[in-house]
Amino acid sequence: MHETILIIDFGSQYTQLIARRIRELNVYCEIHPFHHIPLIDKKIKGVILSGSPSSVRDSNAPQIDLESIRKKIPVLGVCYGAQLMAAQNGGEVMPSKIREYGRATLKSINSADRLFKDIPM
Repeated sequence: MHETILIIDFGSQYTQLIARRIRELNVYCEIHPFHHIPLIDKKIKGVILSGSPSSVRDSNAPQIDLESIRKKIPVLGVCYGAQLMAAQNGGEVMPSKIREYGRATLKSINSADRLFKDIPM
């Protein structure tokens, strides 16, 4: 039985790239569309939520029930996936005056935060 990372695809053009990078680390992963999520069983060790051309603010934005997944295994949201996690956990996703594409530059990092423990800055 393979230990598996599940990628839930919301239509991002980068989903295949994410899968490729995971596989380059010798980790088995599967991509499934958001409307056909497989049973989350013991072989699935984590889930990555891909991006989407949508925003969670769109009336027809793709939705899934994250609560049932998050109770079982770690979840990483990328782009739309991060918006979805924020929106479903009480956060507010606000529109920006400019669209973000490509690289983003961090202006500050709180290196004392436990999230960044043992990560060189």
